[in-house]
Amino acid sequence: MSAYAQLVAWLHARTFQRAAPPRPDGWQFARFDPARSRKAAVLILLGDRRDDPAGPVPDAAPDDLDILFVVRASSLSNHPGQVAFPGGAIDDGDADEGAAALREAQEETGLDPDGIEILGLLPAVGLPVSNFMVTPVLGWWSEQSPVHAVDSAESELVFRCPVSRLLDPAYRRTAVVRRDGFVSRTPAFLTEDAVIWGFTAMLLDEMFEQLGWTRPWDRSREMPAPL
Repeated sequence: MSAYAQLVAWLHARTFQRAAPPRPDGWQFARFDPARSRKAAVLILLGDRRDDPAGPVPDAAPDDLDILFVVRASSLSNHPGQVAFPGGAIDDGDADEGAAALREAQEETGLDPDGIEILGLLPAVGLPVSNFMVTPVLGWWSEQSPVHAVDSAESELVFRCPVSRLLDPAYRRTAVVRRDGFVSRTPAFLTEDAVIWGFTAMLLDEMFEQLGWTRPWDRSREMPAPL
């Protein structure tokens, strides 16, 4: 079964509907307040990284894919300098979470939203430090377009990371934050461009686990979170 078919089947499986990604209350030494939260959406965009994908029907295996990321500007008040999926707050003019994720991704990376197929939505997750209720939107990059950091005040870098690198046990770690006697741990992925950790890494880790793509790795290999 191709990766595309696996993603579609996963989104429609009843087991997925019951299994939301982890809710990271407390992992950033903050508490999520649902009553005062705002809604946001992020785009988890997978594309075929082969130079000449075969045929109109997606046939790529997981190792043939990559995922789009942005590195947030170090001047931002929330999550400065961290790797994230493109996305942001849902505006009143957005038709739905998918439209919001595409709009934000276009504003941040310059991609052409017409070349993206929205496969579906993952369960919303509370993000304590900024008090957003974030809906991850899973997208397939059917007609790929160039990307770059459109606004340096928002993003310092835009990059695509091969899924094969993200799944490689040699590049997986547990990121640790120690503060005021408390310890927080999240998965981490070492890429050529940056370290993915925190909220983004938690979503990736859970997605790979549920898809059955995860390769055994040593969670005891810890590193300080790159704050």
